[in-house]
Amino acid sequence: MGIYDIEPLGLEKIRTYPLATRKSKVSVRDFVKPHQRGTTVAKFLDSLPRILAADDLRAVAGAILRARARRKAILWGLGGHVFKVGLGPVLIDMIRRGFISGIATNGAGLVHDFEIALAGNTSEDVEAALGGGAFGMAEETGLYLNEIAVGAHRSGIGMGEAAGKLLTSGRLRVKYPESSVLIAAYRARVPVTVHLAIGTDIPHMHRSADGAALGAATHHDFRLFCALVKQMHAGGVYLNWGSAVMLPEVFLKAVSVVRNLGTALRPITTANFDFIQHYRPLQNVVKRPTAPARRGHSSDSHGYALTGHHEIMLPLLAAALVEASPGRGRRIGQSRRKR
Repeated sequence: MGIYDIEPLGLEKIRTYPLATRKSKVSVRDFVKPHQRGTTVAKFLDSLPRILAADDLRAVAGAILRARARRKAILWGLGGHVFKVGLGPVLIDMIRRGFISGIATNGAGLVHDFEIALAGNTSEDVEAALGGGAFGMAEETGLYLNEIAVGAHRSGIGMGEAAGKLLTSGRLRVKYPESSVLIAAYRARVPVTVHLAIGTDIPHMHRSADGAALGAATHHDFRLFCALVKQMHAGGVYLNWGSAVMLPEVFLKAVSVVRNLGTALRPITTANFDFIQHYRPLQNVVKRPTAPARRGHSSDSHGYALTGHHEIMLPLLAAALVEASPGRGRRIGQSRRKR
């Protein structure tokens, strides 16, 4: 006998029902199909489970395809890591195929793509250089990126446009133009906006840094980004790749500006792609911009969080878009949500 005054409940009268009558979230119809040797990319993508993240990937790809068909903005926010893991060729292909209407990046993204264009390499060994005070002191990077800021300020344009302008001007010996997202976007007239926080990037340490020019150029790009976000109404897409703080904050403010000026910015689709899901992208990209206009109401916008390494996830999404483009037969994006 126990010492407690209360006894365990008896389960003899519990009511049950047949399993076959229960509504379930997962069915064998949604299971993965094992890979077969020689299978096409399209069949591989179609073989993924119609459950959770695989279904979310289909939903994001479907939203992008619909946005392109309706000529709505498809904006890509790119953190610096995306450039330095070798994804430039895929991004350039996405530009050429019309899957990118605008690119937002931070100072690191500008540095990495610029160095790739100029020298074919980027991403220095910080630990090896920091002890002797050499970190971030590459002459060309500091000199030319600060020249870009000054030129942008004088011309009344933004950092992104000024970078593309200089790289295609013939003034610099650009060894790898075919690998530069900045150059491809400039030539395609796809706007690139650069969002700086002064003191976070290596050009800001150089003697040629001009705070007024940097501030004016990046503020121009913020206002340009707001105009791009406005073009997401109704049915556009914003993808945040690998920026945990800067670009999610910029996107949230742009959403507020656009709505304050009278554009509802609904419905939209947003997605955060990263190998760790951080607070700000989840709130400022996935949840807040897609929330209903009024509490208690449903939202026709959708936000997704997909976790994985950029060097795998971005080519996978790009492959899904290429395979589902008009003329390729099958379409994707008709997902059934499973939770």
